[in-house]
Amino acid sequence: MSMRFVAKTKYVWYSPYKLRPLADIIRGKGAVDALKWLSMYGTSRSVALQKTLASAVANAHDREQVKPADLKVCEVRIDQGPVRRYFKPGAQGRAMPQRKRQCHITVIVESKKIKEA
Repeated sequence: MSMRFVAKTKYVWYSPYKLRPLADIIRGKGAVDALKWLSMYGTSRSVALQKTLASAVANAHDREQVKPADLKVCEVRIDQGPVRRYFKPGAQGRAMPQRKRQCHITVIVESKKIKEA
């Protein structure tokens, strides 16, 4: 039976539409490879995903002494969080509606090796 370890980050100030392509790239990769890829990626959005993945790897190491090389990213979910709505002034005295979206990140890593009971 393989072990699963979870890390969640809530209320991240990035739109889920912008984070989902990054999640699609690291899904299914080894944890070490995914962390290297995210550290080399050139946007600030990848930092939130990188920290959540590093937290899941640390959870695996702390709880079951699983090495990071033995972990695989099995699931990455980017869910819609609350939306902050407000108005900015527009042309000719109009009010222009604005939306700031938030997201929740869930990363689940799985050990590649089966632990003997």
